[in-house]
Amino acid sequence: MAEFSRRNTLKLMTATLAAGASFSLLPRKVFASGQITVLNWQGYGTDEAWSLKQFTEKTGISVVHDYYSSESEMLTKLRTNPGAYDLVVLNAARCAQAVAEDLLQPIDFAKVPNAATVDETLRSNPNFSKDGVGFAVPWVWGMTSLAIREGKPKPESYKALADETYKGRVAMDDDAIINVGIGALMTGQDMNDPQDLAAVTEALKSIKPNVKLLWSTEDQWNKSFAADEFDLSVFWSGGSVRSKRNSKLPVEFVVPKEGAVGWVDGLGIPATAPNPEGALAFANWMIDPAFYVEWATKVGAPASSNSAALNSLPADDLSRQVHNPDYLKTMSIMSALPDDRREAFNNVWQEVKAFYAE
Repeated sequence: MAEFSRRNTLKLMTATLAAGASFSLLPRKVFASGQITVLNWQGYGTDEAWSLKQFTEKTGISVVHDYYSSESEMLTKLRTNPGAYDLVVLNAARCAQAVAEDLLQPIDFAKVPNAATVDETLRSNPNFSKDGVGFAVPWVWGMTSLAIREGKPKPESYKALADETYKGRVAMDDDAIINVGIGALMTGQDMNDPQDLAAVTEALKSIKPNVKLLWSTEDQWNKSFAADEFDLSVFWSGGSVRSKRNSKLPVEFVVPKEGAVGWVDGLGIPATAPNPEGALAFANWMIDPAFYVEWATKVGAPASSNSAALNSLPADDLSRQVHNPDYLKTMSIMSALPDDRREAFNNVWQEVKAFYAE
């Protein structure tokens, strides 16, 4: 889900801006010269030209990029190119894997002053830390939960997906991992490791009378919602913001009592980084309110892990309203799945989809 949601987000981001943001907590000319190499998705925040220009002017550090097209490719690049990268953007689930393989070094948070206002729920997430030591600076996050048509009864639980109130008016994301996770939450289980997949299967099958659509792209979701094909759907937080802001659709994002399915991306420093000091300075800028507000309001961005940055958005900003930090308290963050568990999740969803089609 994280990769898929992020790809849709990246398609909606532009790469050219001119901005005058200030570096609120970034020391001036910390390094007289130097360069860092960042490994990331292309067009995902770290490579905004306006931001890099300001960072270099302020610190003397130039920034170059290398890109990956999947998180498995990212890990391969880290394994096979020691000394090539100073900073890497990686999902929380992949961070745990990288730490286990000794691909990352601990973060000296004293040199990342903006991290003082990073949400502690994210900073202490076990995917980002080991034995109390942090290996990544939480950067941005997002959620999958429920979207409801304005004026319709707001769901208080994922069990509403099976409520007859929404008969024939539900849309489901055609994603095995997401749906098994929601089925696990419906049955009171750990979404990353549900022990009773039979119960998950039955919970998802119970939605059948209500299912109108299985959607696979944000564009498909928007067109079907605009055509009044459904009222309640599993959907992304960022997608709901874009649907309301850009497409003017009457949609409201709701997080039920079980909590949202969440993802978090972090900024890690490879164990063999040639310029870790420069990487720390850049990580600090990436969570700076000045950078984030410019990125979020003029380009489009996920929610910042830094509450000070998120709270710096205009009060009426939809992203600020949807990404309420209180949701982090109940949000279940996606973890890495072993191959056998991923296969089991896929098998559950294939069985459920076949049942829907009967």
